[in-house]
Order: sequence, then C-alpha cells, then structure tokens
Amino acid sequence: MQAKKRYLILSSAGVCLILLFYLQGPASRRSPNRGDDPHPHWPPFSDPLRAFIPWDQTQTEDYNVRTSPRHKRDDNSGAHKCRMDSCFDFSLCKKNGFRVYVYPQQKGEKISESYQNILSSIEGSRFYTSDPGQACVFVLNLDTLDRDQLSPQYVHNLRSKIQNLNLWNNGRNHLIFNLYSGTWPDYTEDLGFDIGQAMLAKASISTENFRPHFDISIPLFSKDHPRTGGERGFLKYNTIPPFRKYVLVFKGKRYLTGIGSDTRNALYHIHNAEDVVLLTTCKHGKDWQKHKDARCDKDNAEYDRIYVPKPSCHDYRHLKKLNWLIINQSMNM
Repeated sequence: MQAKKRYLILSSAGVCLILLFYLQGPASRRSPNRGDDPHPHWPPFSDPLRAFIPWDQTQTEDYNVRTSPRHKRDDNSGAHKCRMDSCFDFSLCKKNGFRVYVYPQQKGEKISESYQNILSSIEGSRFYTSDPGQACVFVLNLDTLDRDQLSPQYVHNLRSKIQNLNLWNNGRNHLIFNLYSGTWPDYTEDLGFDIGQAMLAKASISTENFRPHFDISIPLFSKDHPRTGGERGFLKYNTIPPFRKYVLVFKGKRYLTGIGSDTRNALYHIHNAEDVVLLTTCKHGKDWQKHKDARCDKDNAEYDRIYVPKPSCHDYRHLKKLNWLIINQSMNM
C-alpha cells in the first residue's frame, strides 16, 4: 500500500513538472528586447561553415605543408575564382599590344635547363619586351617548374622571394609555369607559395584546381625536349595510322601507391611488346620494395631489357601533326 502511494506521488509530481515546462517555459525564456531569437548570445556570421584562420597563421611553414592548395586559395582573396575579367588587367595590353616581360635573373639564383629554355624562347620571340612599363604579361625569373621538395632543383624560400618582387601585385597579369608539384607518394598540387591572381601554366593539373579560361594546361615534357620543331615533317593527309614501327610508346616509373598509381598500373593491359610498348619500373623511391606487387619483377626486367629511342625533332613535329589530324577528322565525323 505504501509503495502504491509513493508511485502515485511521483507520477503526480512528474505531470506537474511537464505542465509547468510547457506552459511557463517559453514565456520565461522570451526577452522583450531581443524578440523571439532562441540564441540571442550568438554573433551573426556571414559564413558560419568556413573555418577561421588568423592571417598570421597562413604565413607559417606548417600551414603551407598541411593545408590543401584549394583551401589556401579559398583563404586568399578569392583567387580560386579568378577569370580573365576579374584577375587580369587588360588595360596593360591596350597600351602597347601583347608584350611579355621576363624578370632579370637575380644573382645566385639557379635555373634549370628546362626553365631556361622557356625563358629563352620568350626572349627570342617578337612579343618580348625588356621594359616592364610596356608589358602585358609578366614571367618570373624564379624557377617554378619543379616543386617537389625531394628534387635537387627545388627552389627554397620561393614564397618570400616572390612577395618581395616590386611588380608582383598579388600575381596580377603574371604567368607561372609548373611541371611537377608535391612529393611522393601523394603528389598534391601544392606549389609551396601563393600564386595569388597569377595564371598557371601547369602539367597534370586536376579539374578541381583548374580555373577555366584562365589557367593553361600544358603537357609534361622532359628536359631533353627540343626548343624548336626542327625540319618540316612528312606526315600526309589520310596517312593514319602513320607508317611507323611503333604506334604508342611509354617508358617511365610506375607509382605503386599514391596519386597516379591507378593510371600507370593499368598500362600493362594494352602493352603487347610489338607496336604498343608501355614499359614501367617499380624502382621509385627508397622504400619501393615495401610496396612491391606480383608484377614488379617482370616489369623491372622488361624495363631494363627493352630500349626505347628518344623522339627526335622530326618525331615531335610528326606527332603534333598527327594529333591535329585526329582532332580534325573526329570533328568532321
């Protein structure tokens, strides 16, 4: 009997508390000065989902290493949204036409042979100007081709060196060339410095980071690539496929892990060692044997055994014409 009374008292008290909460709770929480705002102590945020990063933290090495390139561009004046009408000053081109200025080489700065070829080609063209006041486009004298920190051609302290350039202007009307970025095995597209509003001519650029009608996608070429096309080719119309021993040739390293591994690991499917020769080696990096798979021994042996001659100037012009004909014919189909 006593237990029933205790249960009845507890049930009655619980019902009273519930009624008190629903009838008086909202009224007691409502403030006459703040209206019906359920969170009056919260400040208004224009973009509550975006992480706040103090400006001084964006200058640290830890931020440059650990933060993705896309996140960096989001944090730097909307450079990821750059287009020709928003990040390019056309008034510089209206004065003297299309002129390209190459920064003079600074004392003590080393430049790779590949980047020197690019600069020499620009300086030897009719668009070059030695007067920055007449320039429409600016090209750095600092080698930005290889941004792999493990590479001997990697230029250190590039961020501070670029920021100290008097004409940098947050990269406006500047063109930056890059072939390699990131470090094995991830090979992210982090260049190690903020490109700002500069245009980027880059090899193997992802669709996520490519800014349409602003950036330039260029092929990945080796240091042995000739500066000029050489003699005229002999490819004639409708000679497709061309009369060559090899239709497709590739010889390079096979990344066992990281970005690019899926693509190069699939090359063996079309390799026939006759007219399609695709040779890869697993010997990449100091610890490649830790990631060794069942095909590595065979691939390595075939890679060392078969010699693939390097293309001549005539071959490059030949392939360029072949590519043009294939595109032209596909458009007319």
